[in-house]
Amino acid sequence: MRRSQLTRRLVAVVGAAALLFGVSACAADSDIEVELPTQVDAALPDDTQAQLQAAMDQAIAATGSSGAIVGVWAPWAGSWVAGLGTSTPGGEPVTPDMTFKAGSMTRAMTCDVLYALVDQGTVSLDDPVTDWVRGVPMDSEISLGELCDSTAGLGSYTDRLTGRMLANPARTWNARELLAYGTAQGIGGESGAAFRDSATGYLLLGLALENASGSSAAALYEQHVAQPLGLTRTQLASANTSTLHGLLSGDVDGAVACAAPTDVTGVSPSAGFTAFGVETDVTELGRYVQALAIGARSFDVDARFDSPLPVVADGPAWFTATGGTYQAGDLIGQYGSVPGYLTAAFADKNTGMSVVVVLNNSRAGGDIARVLAWQLAAIASKAPAAAGQALPEAGLPWTAEDMSAQLVGAAVCPIP
Repeated sequence: MRRSQLTRRLVAVVGAAALLFGVSACAADSDIEVELPTQVDAALPDDTQAQLQAAMDQAIAATGSSGAIVGVWAPWAGSWVAGLGTSTPGGEPVTPDMTFKAGSMTRAMTCDVLYALVDQGTVSLDDPVTDWVRGVPMDSEISLGELCDSTAGLGSYTDRLTGRMLANPARTWNARELLAYGTAQGIGGESGAAFRDSATGYLLLGLALENASGSSAAALYEQHVAQPLGLTRTQLASANTSTLHGLLSGDVDGAVACAAPTDVTGVSPSAGFTAFGVETDVTELGRYVQALAIGARSFDVDARFDSPLPVVADGPAWFTATGGTYQAGDLIGQYGSVPGYLTAAFADKNTGMSVVVVLNNSRAGGDIARVLAWQLAAIASKAPAAAGQALPEAGLPWTAEDMSAQLVGAAVCPIP
């Protein structure tokens, strides 16, 4: 079983954890227990909040977003959770309790289900996917574990379907149809040899887990992701329920239409299924990514993160991927984009420091959300310790200034 490397550990019932992340104590059964770090119950210092706010303002402008939601939790110092801007240009103010499409965080949750079923003895990481999904025209040697690690060599179906999703947003997509678009591209390279981010692989893994367990993917998420952490607003959705509007800027006269984005909130999350179909809110996503990083659940095992692969061949050695997640130094999490939203969530596996951000214009692409989250993490990691607490010694292999420069370089809209 994975165990956190925290020097100070707390076995917290959901009611106690509610004080840490703002989750109502009545949100879950009182007998659910998770192991979480002790969180200072206070706001982050004013100077830290000012730096975080400036970073968010820059990112909102750079992406053409009308608004954003952010959550930062530094267990030794305090927290900052905020809704910024408006849900649509000139519309209602964004509030922290708004729900949104979580995008690629879904992939980590799909792997959670896999490891939970492995723990129960229902499946094995080495099971060929063709043991559980029939009629798939692919290499029978691809295993469930390789699908989770995104090393199966599969392409992604999203590029071929995004236009159709936007043209018919309310359509409910069948997972088998989505799979066909992905598997039609074949397999690129030897399975297990290299990381290749693929929505198709996580969708296929979700189908395999449904067949192996006899339960729907939504029910599996509820049982193994939501219930253990007392999450009541996190679900694998089949129809849109997001209250934060999602936008997408097109082009006008060869330039990005930053001031006139299209509202694409209504795109059905069924298009993402177990690759990017989850809806949630910032507090629950913060609680989730912290538990994921420190290994709080009964099925969390060290082996899931022990053998990461480079995200890109010429990238920094500290940026790797495995187990449905990205690892950046001591941070574990996910990031990406879906129509209308850029999302990123990371947590420190040693300290439990957690950062979640969602921007409501997807034109700039998911990398800018990652850069923003890492910028916020760099700022939060330097937050002075509250009375009676100690500032952790561990640091990150980048600075807030490094990430700010990268964000400016990735901007698609003017930054004042």
